[in-house]
Amino acid sequence: MTDDRVKTSQKHPNQIVARLQIRQEASSIICASEPLGVSMKAILCSQYCGPDDLVLTEVPDPVAEPGQAVIAIKSAALNFFDLLMIQGKYQIKPPFPFSPAAEVAGVIESVGADVTDLKVGDRVVASCGHNGAREKIALPASSIVKIPDNLDFDRAAGIIIIYGTALHALEDRASLKAGETMAVLGAAGGTGLAACELGKLMGLKVIACASSDEKLEFAKAHGAELGLNYATEDLKEGLRRLTGGKGADIIFDPVGGTYAEAALRSIAWEGRFLVIGFAAGDIPKMPLNLALLKGCDIRGVFWGAWARLNPEKNRANLEKLVKWTAEGKISSHVDRTFPLAQTADALKVLAGRKAMGKVILHP
Repeated sequence: MTDDRVKTSQKHPNQIVARLQIRQEASSIICASEPLGVSMKAILCSQYCGPDDLVLTEVPDPVAEPGQAVIAIKSAALNFFDLLMIQGKYQIKPPFPFSPAAEVAGVIESVGADVTDLKVGDRVVASCGHNGAREKIALPASSIVKIPDNLDFDRAAGIIIIYGTALHALEDRASLKAGETMAVLGAAGGTGLAACELGKLMGLKVIACASSDEKLEFAKAHGAELGLNYATEDLKEGLRRLTGGKGADIIFDPVGGTYAEAALRSIAWEGRFLVIGFAAGDIPKMPLNLALLKGCDIRGVFWGAWARLNPEKNRANLEKLVKWTAEGKISSHVDRTFPLAQTADALKVLAGRKAMGKVILHP
């Protein structure tokens, strides 16, 4: 990689033009007119694009406004929706330029006025929506949660979205009863794995559904009792077989695509089908007569919107998840880590559905 800095004029000797792109492909230039010494590295998406078109450059250091704190980011977690966001296919479309990565862990570097519950040096985790793939970020202090010394930054960064989503789904949307059966699609992925672990903690019998035996064994090591390989067995028939013909009481589906309808056809009477996401890429069009015939519910789970509408409950959930992770009750398993400059490679792991657990960036 190269980092060519030049003076833009005699009048402004401290202005720079930063040119630095992932994989040493200098195909674009991003200008940053900021004094030397107050800039940081960031991955930027300046137009809808694929992972290889993201640019590593320099942007101004953030400043903590009243009620905010600046986090020096040690770990930033990626999710599948980061791919959709940079391609313009996600429901949330940040203004350009922005950085992917919606959850970060690090150390408080500075605090703004009126911030009393955080101090410089505190170890913390936070959800930021986007802009996590950079060295620092300023966020509302109310969105930042402290983490204990025995919880490393990589695992902490991976807690918020996948476990927050799974906990909201099971506590608030699933109407679960201990002893019920839950089938988890994409069980070895981030959200699926979180559902397996939390489902077991809440007394459910978890059936992991995934596309390989390796992924099923991984899910079984993280809370699943049974496994179903939907690459080699029909999903509908397999779920009926594993439930003695009754069907699963709860379907947890972060995958979508063709698997969604097959899973719905196998659901138990008065079952709850939880719509988590569409990692397969296609949004399924469900025949509504199935809801009638099964007497079942199809329930949406939009953690981000729920968290904004219920900030106090969400914060309590995050504090609980941090505590459970530090105590070893949930794993927050990290599949692999990448330096910030290799963000494209990290996103491709998610695109290829190769990750079992979280993919983490190190700014």
